[in-house]
Amino acid sequence: MTAFFALTTSLLWGLADFGGGLLTRRTPALTVVVVSQGIAAVVLGAIVAGTGGWSEAGPRLWFAFAAGLVGPVALLSFYKALALGPMGVVSPLATLSVAVPVGVGLVLGERPGLLQVAGIAVAVSGIVLAGGPQLRGAAVQRRTILLTLVAALGFGTVFALITEASTNVTGLFLALFVQRLTNVAVGGAALAAALRRGGTALPEGGFPWASLPALAFVGLADVAANGTYAVAARLGPVTVAAVLASLYPVVTALAARGFLSERLRAIQAAGAGLALVGTLLLATG
Repeated sequence: MTAFFALTTSLLWGLADFGGGLLTRRTPALTVVVVSQGIAAVVLGAIVAGTGGWSEAGPRLWFAFAAGLVGPVALLSFYKALALGPMGVVSPLATLSVAVPVGVGLVLGERPGLLQVAGIAVAVSGIVLAGGPQLRGAAVQRRTILLTLVAALGFGTVFALITEASTNVTGLFLALFVQRLTNVAVGGAALAAALRRGGTALPEGGFPWASLPALAFVGLADVAANGTYAVAARLGPVTVAAVLASLYPVVTALAARGFLSERLRAIQAAGAGLALVGTLLLATG
């Protein structure tokens, strides 16, 4: 079941990243973050009210609050890095986020078996290759590398924090709600600051109402992925759950191939194959 929920996480995150990437081509990234997360917060608020989730309020919600602070910083750093540098460098480097939850699991005493260690090594290699690493070309700005590492650290930290934010399903809904409210607050503050510096919040022509369903999908897929990852990490080893959940770059690449007819580079196809082999090793180890 750990493998099932973790792979579901990678599917949801991969599709959310694909949708978010498409939306930011037409709408400022900050607006995409605030609107999509705001929709998710409204839906989660209704779920919490309907399930009586407020009764699960407690000290663990500080983990959800912290995840809500870190998440938007990581996402915006990632978008900025993509704008400054080649995706062939930024995307594979961002997958270093898996090191944070894996490291936490090891510190807490998890000791994967030999087959699982091999699976982790193969899957992580496949994830990096699936991002289509740029093996040659012009030098990359130091700022791009720094922003990408900040994003990777942030994504990995959210992985680790969300697993500690609740102990049951009802509490998980409340934790995700708190996380989303914090996301909106942080993203809204960043958007306000950008507007004061002369930035724009909307594309030419006003709010893209036709994109509202896509914005809702991105927000809800992202929050669902956080939920399935928390369940995966609670059911089994965090080291296994984190690696399998990090397969989302493969999903994003395949979505681009299926919906945008983008051709996978040979190195990406090889990465997807390695990721699949690593997944099988982890699931059976």
